[in-house]
Amino acid sequence: MRKLTFIIGGARSGKSTHAEHLAQQARGQVLFIATAQPLDEEMRSRIAAHRQHRPIQWETLELPTDVGQHVLAHPQQAEVVVLDCLTLLVSNRLLEAAPDADHPAESAGRAMVEQEIETLLKAIDASRSHWLVVSNEVGQGVVPAYPMGRLFRDMLGWANKQLAMRADEVLWMVAGIPVPIGQHRGGGNGL
Repeated sequence: MRKLTFIIGGARSGKSTHAEHLAQQARGQVLFIATAQPLDEEMRSRIAAHRQHRPIQWETLELPTDVGQHVLAHPQQAEVVVLDCLTLLVSNRLLEAAPDADHPAESAGRAMVEQEIETLLKAIDASRSHWLVVSNEVGQGVVPAYPMGRLFRDMLGWANKQLAMRADEVLWMVAGIPVPIGQHRGGGNGL
């Protein structure tokens, strides 16, 4: 039976580590979906370290976008699917819509993110897997000083709400400690 655990928290709070721990505890087939792109040397190093850290028996898909579309087109048999992370998935879509951070294409970016998240949720609902979706909380900091940052904050906040509302379990990570903050299976699509 399909299950969605949404793991959210600040940067470097232990979200990914906890998701991987939960996946290992399940002791079934694991599919790890990575959304990071190796756009610079630092990210290439981080991605390489993450690859080496994951258990060798896990299947890994590196999909910067179109996660839901790919899963719908190629149904998975994995007992557990780890999506790490929603934050980069939203960022990738926004940058695809408008690679110039000084002039974001707001309506195109919003539409692309909304479509990505809607398709992801369809894929999760069509699945029989336990999904562990990792994301960053962006609503507790200062308002970004530039248009693309504000659009990113708004769209990731919206995406986080969509996942949290559909989740069976929501975990807030604080200094490596998972804090259950709710179980919710409601609706709502407001920005």
